[in-house]
Amino acid sequence: MKGNNDSIEQLINLSECDEIGLGNSKTKRGKRIGEKKAVEILSLFKDIPQINKSGFIHFEEIQLFIDNIAEDRISDITANFIKSFLIDYTIDQCEKNGIPIDKVSMPLFDMKKGKFIDEDVHLPINPNDKRPILLIPKRWLRYSTFINYDNFFQDHYIKEAEVKLKERVKILNFNRHNYDMIQSYVKIKEKRQEDCVNDPLFKQIPVLSSKRKLNTILKLPTGKTNNADVAYENNLCPLLASLFYPDLDFAQEQSRTDSGVLIRDLIFYNNTSFDFLKEIYNDYDCRQIVIELKNVKEVQNSHVNQLNRYLKDSFGRFGIIFTRNKPPKKVIRNTIDLWAGQRKCILILSDEDLQMMCQVYESKQRLPIEVIKRKYIQFTRLLPS
Repeated sequence: MKGNNDSIEQLINLSECDEIGLGNSKTKRGKRIGEKKAVEILSLFKDIPQINKSGFIHFEEIQLFIDNIAEDRISDITANFIKSFLIDYTIDQCEKNGIPIDKVSMPLFDMKKGKFIDEDVHLPINPNDKRPILLIPKRWLRYSTFINYDNFFQDHYIKEAEVKLKERVKILNFNRHNYDMIQSYVKIKEKRQEDCVNDPLFKQIPVLSSKRKLNTILKLPTGKTNNADVAYENNLCPLLASLFYPDLDFAQEQSRTDSGVLIRDLIFYNNTSFDFLKEIYNDYDCRQIVIELKNVKEVQNSHVNQLNRYLKDSFGRFGIIFTRNKPPKKVIRNTIDLWAGQRKCILILSDEDLQMMCQVYESKQRLPIEVIKRKYIQFTRLLPS
C-alpha cells in the first residue's frame, strides 16, 4: 500500500469483519476506520524508513504508532486476511452440528491482487438480517495480541525511554521517531515466542489420538518401573483435558513436592456450564476441580487423605482421583467418612471409567463428563441419610 486512493479504500474495508460479529453494538456490526485514520496508518511507510523498506514484519506494531488502533482492530484486520480459513472452519462446524447453510456472496481479500474480490460461498445466515455468519474457534478468544501497547508500555518503554512520557499520543509520536526501540522490543518478544504457543492442555485432541493415549495408558504397568508413572501422567493429562472440554476448561498441570516426592496433579476451572458442575459448585464451593493421578495397583487411604489436604480455599470440597483399578472397600468407606465428617466429596475413577469416557467421546452419544456425574450419583447413594 503506497497511500493512493485504492490503498486507502482497501485498508478501510480491512478494518472491520462484520461476519464475525464480536462487537458490542446491537446489530453486531462494527464501525470501520475513517479515511483520515487510514491515511495516518499509511503515512508510516513514508515517515519510518525501516517500514518503507521492509514493511511490517508484525502487523500488530501499528498499535505502537497510531492512536485508537488496539487489539480489537488488529483482530478484525487479521480476520479479513484469514477469512478463507474461517469459511472452511465454519462450514466444517455447520456440517458437524447440523447448522443450515446457504449460498452467499462474500468479499475476500486476495493477497496477490491486494484487493477484495467477491466469491460465492456457503455459510449460515442470520435470520434477522439475512447476513452471513462466520464462526471462530473458541480457544482463540482467550488470547490477546502478543505485541500490544499495554505490554510495551509496562515492560519495555519505561525501562528504555529517556523521557518518561505518560500521555499515549506523545508516546506514539516518540515511537515513530525512535523505531530502533520498537525493533528491540519486537526482537525480545520473538525470543519469547514459546509464550505464543497454546498450552497443549487447552487444545482438544482428535478421537484417533484419544484412542492412542488410552491404549498407551492401559498397557502401562503400575508403579514407577521404567517411569511408568510419568508416562501415565503425560498421556492422561491431555486426554482428560480433551474429554472434558468445554465443560471443564483452562486445564493446568502442576508439579509440587510432598515429603520429597514430585507429584503432578491436574486442575480444571469449573465454569458451571453443565448441571452436575453447577451442583458441585453450589454444594461444595467447587470453583476449581483438583484431579490426582495415581498409577498404582491399589489406591490407598493415604492417597485420599493427600487429596483431602488440598481441598480448601478456591478449590472447594470436591476432588477426583484417577487410578488404574477400582478402589477397595476400606478406601470407599474412608471417602464416605470424609463426607460425613467434613462434607467433602472425593470420587475415585479407574481405567474402566476412563475407557467409558473415551467410548462416549468417540460416539458423541453422551458427554464424557457424564461418567463423572454417574460416579457422583453412585457415591451419593452410599452416603448416610
